[in-house]
Amino acid sequence: MPAVQPFLTRSTHPSSPDSSVTADMTDFIDRLRAESPKNKLQLVQEAAGAGETGFDALMSYLLEQQPRLSQFWAEPDSLKNLAGVVEGKIYQVLVQSESPKVKEFLQTHFAQGLLPLTSERGIDYSSLQTLLAEQQFEAADRLTLEKLCELAGNLALQRKWLYFTEVEKFPTADLKTIDALWRVYSEGKFGYSVQREVWLGVSKNWEKLWFQIGWKSGNSWTRYPQEFTWDLTAPRGHLPLSNQLRGVRVIAALLAHPAWNA
Repeated sequence: MPAVQPFLTRSTHPSSPDSSVTADMTDFIDRLRAESPKNKLQLVQEAAGAGETGFDALMSYLLEQQPRLSQFWAEPDSLKNLAGVVEGKIYQVLVQSESPKVKEFLQTHFAQGLLPLTSERGIDYSSLQTLLAEQQFEAADRLTLEKLCELAGNLALQRKWLYFTEVEKFPTADLKTIDALWRVYSEGKFGYSVQREVWLGVSKNWEKLWFQIGWKSGNSWTRYPQEFTWDLTAPRGHLPLSNQLRGVRVIAALLAHPAWNA
């Protein structure tokens, strides 16, 4: 694979500083449209380190993608693991910026976050989006369980865990929303649809799945929370967690839910 060109290539635009910056931004956006997802993520990281010029380029690209993001669920590839991850990375970079210009941009164009938070039961997922955008994965995991219990109803909220029969009745829209938030803000590494892909890849063998996603080591289950990995160095599919220690039926219901075929 050819190396990705660096974000700034001023020597190719010698006419003036301003035209050089404009040309660099245009070139960056063109390459961001054309590169592979892996190279796009690298370009985003390089732009993040290029100061205001880099932020301007990232904001321009994200604004260009906004109409598509607002119709995320209508996209034919919206359930694929890499759908939206570049935009998610850009949004994370911008959220972390202290630039007043960037903060104003986000408030003006993305005040409700990056993705539409669809719910068939009126559940608010904005706090989950905020935690995941900030890569606070442990807190997001706890909130995810809370939201699943909220979906299941008052009894599940009181007991703080789920029956598999409750999972089977979850609305497709809500599961897609939760899954998309995890995928988009983890560079496509976390989410139920990712776990399902790993599960299918090991021929639905649960023991192999536990080892593959880092929930088990040897004969021992990974201890919560200290032995889990709460960042992107974790194995693919490591998060979000489920109460698998109560048996396999809850996660089986999640991974077999009709949402992933819709």
